[in-house]
Amino acid sequence: MSAAAKNPWIKSSLYDTVFILLPPFLCLLIIFLFPTLFFNDTNGESEWLWFFLVVCIDVGHVYSTIYRTYMDKETVLKNKLLFYGSPLIIYITGVFLHSINPLFFWRVMTYLAVFHFIRQQYGFMRLYSRKEQPSSISKKIDTLTIYAATLYPLLYWHLQGKQLFNWFIDNDFVYFNYPQLIPVFQIIYGIILLVYISKEIFFFIKYKQFNLPKNLLVAGTVVSWYMGIVYLKGDLTFTLLNVVSHGIPYYALVWAYGNKQKEQIPAKTNWIAVFFKPRNILIFLGFLIVLAYAEELLWDGFIWKEHGSVFPTSAFLPDLTDSKNLMSLLIPLLALPQLLHYFIDGFIWKIKKDKYGWSSVLLGSKE
Repeated sequence: MSAAAKNPWIKSSLYDTVFILLPPFLCLLIIFLFPTLFFNDTNGESEWLWFFLVVCIDVGHVYSTIYRTYMDKETVLKNKLLFYGSPLIIYITGVFLHSINPLFFWRVMTYLAVFHFIRQQYGFMRLYSRKEQPSSISKKIDTLTIYAATLYPLLYWHLQGKQLFNWFIDNDFVYFNYPQLIPVFQIIYGIILLVYISKEIFFFIKYKQFNLPKNLLVAGTVVSWYMGIVYLKGDLTFTLLNVVSHGIPYYALVWAYGNKQKEQIPAKTNWIAVFFKPRNILIFLGFLIVLAYAEELLWDGFIWKEHGSVFPTSAFLPDLTDSKNLMSLLIPLLALPQLLHYFIDGFIWKIKKDKYGWSSVLLGSKE
């Protein structure tokens, strides 16, 4: 088997390692190098770190979907119903859910986010497995492992009860408070990891096969989810590991896709020619951060009133939280970009062998 088959990088070994595979490990290194920042943080000390993590990475990566959708004329023309119909349906559904109970709306949104985060890891694993020809049992072990890496920490969170951090808001998870079940799932989790490691060792010894990016992806998923939720148990540590390990790779995937398209279709008069050139990387990122900043300013001004130093102009916006009916219209509207990101992301990453040279899977769905 060739080196390319063993290591099926998305863009290049350096690019993938730095921007897709390294982030969770780098986050852990930062946490342990600067423990005071993460374990004794105050609002004043962490305000701009919050801005970097939440606005620039988390919300910014949500808006990066538009480069793959609404700013790609060919894609929109082929899927008009999806791109023009789904925002209206999602918004109406959100208003309905929030009108029933605001917490119900946030819980639905939270579990959609969790599903999206889990499926992204599965999608990347399938992407890095695209040149393998594993047996059916080997593929099932890979799938079971990536799900165990994400679901065990979530089970721990649900069974252990309320933690020092939330996904979006207080009590957005449904807590069961059965900590006595945790050791059982911990044993199952450990067995699954051991089976996966044994399988990879067997393939290496017998066939001299070792898929480096896939194994780094699996290891990074295990590390970020376990350390962020089970071991460290801090608000800022969870945010760092959760946001960076998810958002940066997504940025990288969008950039890699755009560059691939630009290289293969140089004459295409579309968004690719404008944004996906190395010299335009600041434009690519800056546009997304401006959109993210504008959205978060509205959240802070109308609802949260928590980050005045980051959004000084939000003080001029009225607090609308006293109006239940208005909130049921406003919150689903402000959340629409994120909800749309969760929904559309399940349709846009089907990349198969074609004239552009891509061969992969539908990120966030089945092969």
